[in-house]
Amino acid sequence: MQIKKIYVVALLLASPMLLMMCRRADTFDESGYDPQLSGGESTVFDITSKAFGHSIPGLNANDQHAHDLGDEQSDQTFVTAPAPVNSGLGPIYNNVSCKSCHHNDGKGNPTTGLNTSSMLVRVSIPGSDENGGPLPVPGFGLQLQDLAIYGKQPEAKVNIVYTDQNVIYPDGTITVLHKPAYILLNPYQPLPGNVMLSARMAPPFFGLGLLDMIPESAIIGFAAQQASDNKGISGRPNYVYDPVAGKKLLGRYGMKANTATLLTQVAAAYQQDMGITSRVFPKESSYGQPQYDGRNDDPELQDTILDATVFYIKTLAVPARRNTTDPQVKQGEVLFAQTGCASCHIPTVQTGTDVRFKALSNQRIHPYTDLLLHDMGAGLADGRPDFLAGGSEWKTPVLWGIGLFERTNGIPYYLHDGRARSLPEAILWHDGEAAASRRQFIQLSASERDNLVLFLKSL
Repeated sequence: MQIKKIYVVALLLASPMLLMMCRRADTFDESGYDPQLSGGESTVFDITSKAFGHSIPGLNANDQHAHDLGDEQSDQTFVTAPAPVNSGLGPIYNNVSCKSCHHNDGKGNPTTGLNTSSMLVRVSIPGSDENGGPLPVPGFGLQLQDLAIYGKQPEAKVNIVYTDQNVIYPDGTITVLHKPAYILLNPYQPLPGNVMLSARMAPPFFGLGLLDMIPESAIIGFAAQQASDNKGISGRPNYVYDPVAGKKLLGRYGMKANTATLLTQVAAAYQQDMGITSRVFPKESSYGQPQYDGRNDDPELQDTILDATVFYIKTLAVPARRNTTDPQVKQGEVLFAQTGCASCHIPTVQTGTDVRFKALSNQRIHPYTDLLLHDMGAGLADGRPDFLAGGSEWKTPVLWGIGLFERTNGIPYYLHDGRARSLPEAILWHDGEAAASRRQFIQLSASERDNLVLFLKSL
């Protein structure tokens, strides 16, 4: 088994945390607190391109073996069946391995021309299925697969054309926004005229085990607090059908909080992105379509591999904050709160109890998210509902690690589809519930804007 290199990691332990799980961030006791500990005891100190790839501390030998097995598997390239190992790719797919999209356990890269890299396009037609989810497109399902094995035809190719929009600050500075238009080319059969498209870029892997431990009551509490504040912020949870539980659960994962558990999230990626079936999704994504291979080899993924991959992602640590004592960073943190960004990107929350993993249990963490849906306005809208999420609603993304994207990806991209090439661009795309924060950011002086960005880059 090929095991990744072990990097020297310094770990600091957080103070005892006896706070209510849904307390507001501004009510946490700051005495003896180290702001570097983004993930509490699950924080690692690494600023290299491998910063997102460390396991949480305290794993026993068996758990570390499972983590390493999942790490190894996420690197594996699947091939066409039949094959002695990693068999079952396709027959239609988007990529050949987990880390082909999640570079260095981080984000993906957006499409350039016809090279879709680590982007995918979700599709549906108006209406809902029997569980309240999006309605599949006949002959295409819920996700376009733009690649196919030999002898099969991809569903379609995706091209993106960008147009520029200038935003001029009061001081005359110009930021250019990159507006995407998605064009489907060479569909294997005609698409209905009412098809709805939603481009998504692969999100980071790390820290998901901590997000899994945020109590549902805390997330609902965030929504209640926002409603009572009367500041125009009205986040709401998404409740989605989970095929394993056989019922609707709180959505935590996906750009629209459209998946409830890590198991379902990982199994769906295997099935939709690579065409690999599992016990969770035992049918091919092409089932019922002309590309269906008809092989009697499902489920293709062994339970041990699926479970190890889920375990690997669950036990990835969070990189520490940097430059926390820098005066410019500290001013940027104040401005982040003053402009209202922290209303949705909630800095601090406490995880629940997990008797198995001390580093995930009762941790004071700083993901900068409320895991709620928010109306982000027409500019970011995809017009595609997903369970309770409307066409202009998106889940608040985490911000921890955002300052390391340039290290892990080479070129940083932001927002759900990678359209923003800089953090100011990402801020300027905010609208809807975030319109007031956007306006306040525009009114800041150039040095204040720079300091706010420096704060974000410290996360």
